[in-house]
Amino acid sequence: MRQEINPKDTRRAYAFEMWMDSPMPMVTLFKTLDVTRLVRLNRKRGMKFNMLLCWCIGKAASQIDEFYLLPEKPREGDGKQETKGRLFRYDRLAVNVIVNNKQGGINSCDIPFSEDLVQFNTDYLSATLSASDSCKDIYQEDAMVIGTSALVNTELDGIVNQYSGIYNNPFLAWAKYRRHWWRTSLNVSLQFHHAQMDGAQAARFLDCLQTTINKM
Repeated sequence: MRQEINPKDTRRAYAFEMWMDSPMPMVTLFKTLDVTRLVRLNRKRGMKFNMLLCWCIGKAASQIDEFYLLPEKPREGDGKQETKGRLFRYDRLAVNVIVNNKQGGINSCDIPFSEDLVQFNTDYLSATLSASDSCKDIYQEDAMVIGTSALVNTELDGIVNQYSGIYNNPFLAWAKYRRHWWRTSLNVSLQFHHAQMDGAQAARFLDCLQTTINKM
């Protein structure tokens, strides 16, 4: 469920006032993750590495209150007069993935987050296959969506997305993982809107993401 809330009634009041009118309100953090356990699970259980990482992202985000919030600029014709935009709270999460479709293009696909890894895997495989075959986007309109993008055919040190504030959802991106003897690492970038969270919450999420991976 999506519900509009008054920013002044939340602990994001100051940040909302400061950053909603900023022409470049997005912040990006970079972190190198140890994904050795995900690579081993991929081989042992045959589960896709990308799916496992997306589940860990959803699991870590579910423990950070700010991930359930989304700031939005007013849209034309919505009848709202405020200049700074609106703040919404959601009661569930979804993780977005970009899917290569059968026509050679790409589609956006939202996967509802479930604490149950088996259920999330089922939803992931079903939704990504449907998007690929139909060449149509799949959205979870009533969920707070965490964006992701994986450029797995190349090694990159970092990825920065658009900073315009048009797409305000938190967004993680990564490329090909790297092997170092018996360990495997992955460089990840996290972009977020400063009105949604501060660096402290974003850093805590990245630490929680590593902890979640370690427990897999």
